[in-house]
Amino acid sequence: MESNKSKILIIGVTGRLGFELAKASLNSFHPTLGLVRDSAFSDPNKSQKLHTLSAAGLTLIKGSLQDEDILLKALKQVDIVICAVSSKQVHEQKILISAIRRAGCIKRFLPSEFGADPDRTQVSDLDHNFYSRKSEIRRIIEAEGIPYTYVCCNFFTSILLPSLVQPGLKAPPRDEVSIFGEGTAKAVFIKENDVAAFAINTADDARTLNKAIYLRPKGNVYSMNELVGIWEGKIGKTLKKTYISEDELLKKIREIPYPENMELVFIYSVFVKGDQTYFSIESSGGLEGTQLYPQITYTTVSEFLDTLL
Repeated sequence: MESNKSKILIIGVTGRLGFELAKASLNSFHPTLGLVRDSAFSDPNKSQKLHTLSAAGLTLIKGSLQDEDILLKALKQVDIVICAVSSKQVHEQKILISAIRRAGCIKRFLPSEFGADPDRTQVSDLDHNFYSRKSEIRRIIEAEGIPYTYVCCNFFTSILLPSLVQPGLKAPPRDEVSIFGEGTAKAVFIKENDVAAFAINTADDARTLNKAIYLRPKGNVYSMNELVGIWEGKIGKTLKKTYISEDELLKKIREIPYPENMELVFIYSVFVKGDQTYFSIESSGGLEGTQLYPQITYTTVSEFLDTLL
């Protein structure tokens, strides 16, 4: 193991992204620790993940985001903290931020974002504070003067893409397809393991200090019209298209109770408002991951759709 590599603490290693972050960190020869709740060891799926990571070299620390003393003890062993807890736990990072400030040794904090840029979404009247909670965490980090990197990876390929953005379907359609809005707003889809590879590369990179990193890889940024066209080419068939207007979509969002309507809120945000791609990364002061790390290979949307045939 390379001694000059930063030591990384990952919170949320049993989650889908956290597991990939831990693997990517270990594969990059970072001494890596994982903060794990006691309950994870009695969950068969989580326990298997922990066994895999432990065998690969992960050091496990029992604790939770609610225990500042254990957090402080863990933080004093590392240089970098990456939090990959679920959106429901975003506010629990407040205790972690307090502990990071007290520890005084953390060179970089990557908070639990890993989605659209919460400061640039345009659905605050619909999303039940989903994004404002993340923005609030950003403001606390900045006010405390904690060195950070925000990773804005947009959608994972496991979200919406397996159904070709068709709510209620488990697989892409073969006959009819609904297209939201005009079908021209572009979305970004990236596999979790690829997001993890980019995130781990930012950890020790001086260029990404106190910056937002956006992922818009070539071959992974498409509108609904383009996604449907790619899928039609793969199945050799033209689908019957129904366009759902903005007003129709908003009506559905308001008719369906929260949280069941959140899938439609995300569709509205991305495929109608264009929240993932309406702004220029350069003019926003951010950086684009594939330009920073051209050596990273990633799964394209077309390659992902091939797995659904």
